Amino acid sequence: MSEALEVKRLDEVVIRFSGDSGDGMQLAGNIFSTVSATVGNSISTFPDYPADIRAPQGSLTGVSGFQVHVGADHVYTPGDMCDVLVAMNAAALKTQYRYAKPGAAIIIDTDSFGPKDLEKAAFTTNDPLKEMNIDPDRVIACPLTSMVRECLKDTGMDVKSMGKCRNMFAVGLVCWLFDRDLNVAFNFLHEKFAKKPAIAEANIKVMQAGYDFGHNTHSSVANVYRIETTHKEPGRYMDITGNKATAYGLMAAAEKAGLKLYLGSYPITPATDVLHELSKHKSMGVITVQCEDEISGCASALGASFAGALAATSTSGPGMCLKSEAMNLAVIMELPLVVLDVQRGGPATGLPTKSEQTDLLQALVGRNGESPMPVIAAISPTDCFDAAYDASKIALEHMTPVVLMTDAYVANGSAAFRLPELDKYPAINPPYVPEELKGSWTPYMRAENGTRYWALPGREGFTHVLGGLEKDDKTGAISTDPENHDLMTRKRAAKVANIEVPDLKVIGDVDDAELLIIGFGGTYGHLRAAMEEMRKAGQKVALAHFRYINPLPKNTAEVLKKYPHQVVAEQNMGQLAGWLRMRVDNFCPEQYNEVKGQPFTVSELVAAFTKIINK
Repeated sequence: MSEALEVKRLDEVVIRFSGDSGDGMQLAGNIFSTVSATVGNSISTFPDYPADIRAPQGSLTGVSGFQVHVGADHVYTPGDMCDVLVAMNAAALKTQYRYAKPGAAIIIDTDSFGPKDLEKAAFTTNDPLKEMNIDPDRVIACPLTSMVRECLKDTGMDVKSMGKCRNMFAVGLVCWLFDRDLNVAFNFLHEKFAKKPAIAEANIKVMQAGYDFGHNTHSSVANVYRIETTHKEPGRYMDITGNKATAYGLMAAAEKAGLKLYLGSYPITPATDVLHELSKHKSMGVITVQCEDEISGCASALGASFAGALAATSTSGPGMCLKSEAMNLAVIMELPLVVLDVQRGGPATGLPTKSEQTDLLQALVGRNGESPMPVIAAISPTDCFDAAYDASKIALEHMTPVVLMTDAYVANGSAAFRLPELDKYPAINPPYVPEELKGSWTPYMRAENGTRYWALPGREGFTHVLGGLEKDDKTGAISTDPENHDLMTRKRAAKVANIEVPDLKVIGDVDDAELLIIGFGGTYGHLRAAMEEMRKAGQKVALAHFRYINPLPKNTAEVLKKYPHQVVAEQNMGQLAGWLRMRVDNFCPEQYNEVKGQPFTVSELVAAFTKIINK
């Protein structure tokens, strides 16, 4: 770094990488996120990509984006608008500029703004900056493609392979803008391309060239910035996505319980990465099976559960519909099972790469018969680890299927994750049938808390059969007796209702808030950020965010009725609000609902909540 160059310190910055689906924007964003997390910054990311396998090059529908919010202290969202926009082609500039702040710096590859590129992006003139009213003084324009080819001309790579390295030039330039150490990024590339060292070296060479371009030309719209870390608990950190954290949480629970982990799954966006991640860990005793369809994925997991494993199955909304019959089988057989639902936009195929919260009622009541299941919703990418652990603990200790809900925003997003110390996590103690019951035990004999005892196959004297037909409470034989069915239905419901979950916590103006904001799952960051903005403006606001939705925390009614006004904000048409109305007498909240397949915008939340207070 030149001594003459001023390095300014920032509290936070938002960067958005954008380009064609084949331009590697997700990788570029992940690398910059990893570099930032490694130096101790707080991060929140938002990958935003099309559902097309590969849209036509340069088309408006084929633009892929990755937004990362980097902060010195805690950041809760990927940011509404970006401070730096990287646009690798004309279509990216056309579609992504709306996410840029008025004074944002724009980095463009001038080689991708030719006449044909402008035509594909629906520009009507040959001056896209003027056409979009973009101040050219805010634009870092460089012939990025040409410079990459020049950088790699002696490597023997063909032109197409060279083009795949363009994203690394952009990463290098952004790393220069924000005074990042490239060695962390280099290590990332060495690990990613360990089996292709020539590819790793080419990408490293291009990244260094991007950094040098910024250094040599001082191509900064407003100098170089550094974001210092102001608050971070000591420990080892990594950049982790929600899906990977979920996989790790399941593995941690299996290790804590002393069980094998089995995942039966059928690939579906955006849950497939959990299957991919777990398949890498055979050394940890993890067994993964990619099944022929959704129901077989769930049914095979149920077989593994019967055999004594921590069993899980992963899917998204359409797949959970298909799994419902096997999920119900888990209910009536009272076997532990974790059902992961990574929610996406619907109905039907809907918006497979976008995020919503529209599966809640399906998770709660979307099955035939009275079939209650615990439902947990992870609130952030890093919380997916704890949520998966907690879901596993509840499933194993209460002999029940549990629905673990995340969404595409949480699952694909990432954050700085402090590697956990497993010895500090609570023990997991499945209710194995006591040896003293040998000879008198029947399959539906229960412990004091109403949980059915778990008899593993192979234990002498505990041979038994389970199935989908209703069983007699005392003998375990098939029963059609109406009184017995009523009894078993109530026992299954009571078992779930009596599960102990933590109290609902309120943050913000806990004692005197005029408005209580209520949400669940992955909207936590946006709702908290909106609350904080309103409090800074002098308004009295609090937030109660649900992680446990069935059973609800015991203090739910007390919390919800404490405040004069409440608003339930969710990315659906009011499913949590409806559930709370069913469970809490005389609860009539305001509602804020969006079904756009995109995260909430904090500024819009603030405006809507302020309007409610003023009204």
